Amino acid sequence: MLDPVKTALIGYGYAGKTIHAPLIRAAQGLDLTTIVSSRPGDVLNDMSGLNVPSTLENALNDPDIELVVIATPNDMHAPQAHAALDAGKHVVIDKPFALNDTQARDLIEHAHRAGKTLSVFHCRRWDSNHLTFRAVRERLGDIYQFILRYDRWRPVVRDRWRERAGPGSGIWYDLGSHLLDQSLDLFGWPDWISADIAGQRPGASTDDYFHVILGYGRLRVVLHSSMMTAAAGPVMEAQGSGGSFVKYGMDTQEEMLKAGRTPGDDGWGLDPVHARLIPITGDTPDIPEQVDTLPGNYLAYYEGIARTIRDGAPNPVPAEDARKVMRLLDLGFQSAKQGRRLPCRV
Repeated sequence: MLDPVKTALIGYGYAGKTIHAPLIRAAQGLDLTTIVSSRPGDVLNDMSGLNVPSTLENALNDPDIELVVIATPNDMHAPQAHAALDAGKHVVIDKPFALNDTQARDLIEHAHRAGKTLSVFHCRRWDSNHLTFRAVRERLGDIYQFILRYDRWRPVVRDRWRERAGPGSGIWYDLGSHLLDQSLDLFGWPDWISADIAGQRPGASTDDYFHVILGYGRLRVVLHSSMMTAAAGPVMEAQGSGGSFVKYGMDTQEEMLKAGRTPGDDGWGLDPVHARLIPITGDTPDIPEQVDTLPGNYLAYYEGIARTIRDGAPNPVPAEDARKVMRLLDLGFQSAKQGRRLPCRV
């Protein structure tokens, strides 16, 4: 067995502490040795024996570090990734990739020049809902409507960078990037986009609502999110010529991580909420079927990264895929500002 990839995590806020650190530690083929944080005491209270420098430069000067995982605010992604590539490190960036398509393109070109792996943590390709839909998709025939929702009840604006006005803030960047990546993974590049993006909560200084339609010929993909939804609808809904698929309830992995569960534990990623499939026989909807939800598996992303670096296996989320998400984020903002449908030119 090859030596595990020595890994440094940059940032120990919510994403770094709750999502990335436990996944990296659990992933076969990776060895989390370093966490860069301005609060080293918090890190060492959670995990002993790690190197906890206060600056990115200190971590990049460590010749043993091969992989740098960037889990800092969105406006820091591009400059920190460039610095890591300059230091000869492989790089994983938390979503969204960067602030815009230009930054994403420049990072991709830099990684090519450096001969290093560049990947973006679009973990929701390994959501239980996403995996389950892929498993039953052929039964639905030609899909003509597909809806993804990511709703929450958070009526009070919190004092954190994601909810303050500034580069990379707001839920179109935060949650829209998830839904766009899932859509691209399932359906590819759309023909056009029509977006409504707004701030609805009292005191909102950035967007906390979006309703976006992607057009694919006859197919319409609807992406929706709101922070003012107490009674959430289905998180995933597909209507096709061969039947319908409906799923309530979010993937369980984030809540398990928040509760201190360890990836790979018995029951990891299991979702007790079944999906429902309504097949069509002839022209008539048939008796609804209960569909067991496949376990979610975010660990697959990081174990895929280890194989990419050590064995040359395919990148689990190529940077070019993530750049497409950035292009659609940019187009979504433009569509909402102009109040019209925009073509999605390749």
